[in-house]
Amino acid sequence: MAPQIIIKDDMGRIGDPQGLENRLRKTGYRRVVGVDEAGRGPLAGPVVAAAVILPENLHIEGLDDSKKLSPTKRNLVFDRIVSSDAVYAVGIVDNEIIDRINILRASLQAMASAVNKLECTPDLVIVDGKMTISGVNLPQMAIIGGDGTCPSIAAASVLAKVTRDRIMDHYAKLYPLYSFGRHKGYPTAEHLKELRAYGPTPIHRKSFRPVQEAVSEPNLQFAE
Repeated sequence: MAPQIIIKDDMGRIGDPQGLENRLRKTGYRRVVGVDEAGRGPLAGPVVAAAVILPENLHIEGLDDSKKLSPTKRNLVFDRIVSSDAVYAVGIVDNEIIDRINILRASLQAMASAVNKLECTPDLVIVDGKMTISGVNLPQMAIIGGDGTCPSIAAASVLAKVTRDRIMDHYAKLYPLYSFGRHKGYPTAEHLKELRAYGPTPIHRKSFRPVQEAVSEPNLQFAE
């Protein structure tokens, strides 16, 4: 089956018995894996992807697109997913590889890593966004807005986001000059101010323009 692009349409909503994933199961795709990533936009840290297969009829209370959930609710849903019968895996690509191959390729690499680490082989891969995943030799669909309509993609978005946030919380302890626990490496006003004041850390993405501009600042004391 050739990869397809599915434009967001009347695909139902999360929990809808007539939603896309249930329709796919009825056509023979019993193991549908949802894939999403977190961390394409930040100036620091890795990009993280997750792949999740939700058993049919499994209900995860509070499940939704990670962007619609508060940090507290995301962590609760994360715990519910990992303690359920869901099959899942995570792929992480660090800032050095992002600088070497660019953020788009790094995101796809993280997605491929997550899918390839699954304990079982899915029948179909559904990916949030406009692109399918190179390096994954399985039938695929790219679904615009899939994290808001497909439960398995929503679950992947939560796992990816919470995993990355926890990584950045760890970096906040390693680099106390930076408020990574708050801004998670995203280009907020607070982060940009820190970058101008202290210079890049080893986890900053040096191919990103605001980081390059900080590197070029004269007499800047780089953060260790």
